[in-house]
Amino acid sequence: MKISKLAIKSVFVAAVLALTACASMGDGTVAEKRQAILDMQNNALARLYSEKPDTRSQVKDAAGYAVFTNANINVFFVAAGTGYGVVNNNVTGAKTYMNMAEGGVGLGLGAKDYRIVMVFHTQKAMNHFIENGWTVGGNADVAAKAGNKGASAEGEGYLGNVTVYTMTESGLTLQATVKGTKFWVDKELN
Repeated sequence: MKISKLAIKSVFVAAVLALTACASMGDGTVAEKRQAILDMQNNALARLYSEKPDTRSQVKDAAGYAVFTNANINVFFVAAGTGYGVVNNNVTGAKTYMNMAEGGVGLGLGAKDYRIVMVFHTQKAMNHFIENGWTVGGNADVAAKAGNKGASAEGEGYLGNVTVYTMTESGLTLQATVKGTKFWVDKELN
């Protein structure tokens, strides 16, 4: 079976539109949107600290940290995702609200909702992330999870002076992809 370029592009566009709706902040005031992000962050950190207690001191002692929520979909050879979150500067107390989008190619099928916690070990690494925001990498995972039921393979990675933790909230996926992710400052929320 041969899949045309138009079919792949159509699936990709549909996936991005579906994910944009899933990860959208929706309606609400700036204050309500910020609070929703902070609530998501608190829930993600509570889970991370419960599953990996040593991360509490790692986050506290770091230059800063970020927490993002992401909805991701993978349809055969195309992967796409979108989300939002906040970078916390532990030195100044400043918060920078950001958006994210990702796209990739590889084999897979499924969709998942997951959290990303990034620990910035230096001020330079955190500033570089806020100002530039690009990452490129590979991703291989398996998840079959709904709430507290099911299982997923969680990951931990090290990118220079940044430690990255991922935690699946829900989804059903089997994928191996190469993807790029763009993070950028949310002009509405900052």
